[in-house]
Amino acid sequence: MPADAVLFDLDSTLCVSEQSDHEIHEAVFDRVDAEPFFSPADVRAVDSEDLPTAHSDRGFYENLYAAVTADVGRDPGEIPLGELAAATVEVVDETAVTFRDGGREALEYARERGPVGLVTNGGETNQRAKLEQLGIADAFDATVFCDPAAGVHPKPHPAPFQRALDGLDATPERSVYVGDSLGADVAGANDLGMTSVWVPFERPHEDLPADPDPEPTYLLDSPAELPDVL
Repeated sequence: MPADAVLFDLDSTLCVSEQSDHEIHEAVFDRVDAEPFFSPADVRAVDSEDLPTAHSDRGFYENLYAAVTADVGRDPGEIPLGELAAATVEVVDETAVTFRDGGREALEYARERGPVGLVTNGGETNQRAKLEQLGIADAFDATVFCDPAAGVHPKPHPAPFQRALDGLDATPERSVYVGDSLGADVAGANDLGMTSVWVPFERPHEDLPADPDPEPTYLLDSPAELPDVL
């Protein structure tokens, strides 16, 4: 399909962490000397748009773990959320990223065809560190860091998508969004009327839905297949 602009998600779409979710999960609970009572999948199931605004990484993780704790039926008041959050900040290395297979090629192909944008959930400091590590800090014609503390709604809210499109002088109807998350990427793009390209990142111990909801316009096994869409 002809497109006036292509927008990308960052985490698990263009890049992946060299620290696995399960490694981080185990290390965090080891640091607080506690038995895990939720899984990485439980964490990913939380809609970040529903979390209270945080003004630090530790605050974000504390809010996140409070939501997860409630979702799995535990009392947040009985859990050392602050300790879990502090341990997560210590364990996670935001610069330990590498390109996802096909990610670099997809970005280069899109750049050759026209304007490209980035809409990523996360604060500018952490997300820009990843871009610098990957060598693509200047690869985008419009970049939106979705950080409630900076007044920018997280995906799937339509505002960050529209903000990027405005920066590219593009319309939703003639633009493509590429992302790995149904809840954040596909839902947000669909709601705005963009063409959504879902590139799920398969994780151990997790099965992909047979009937994805919301339904993406296109489903690709790898970002490397993006030329088939464009």
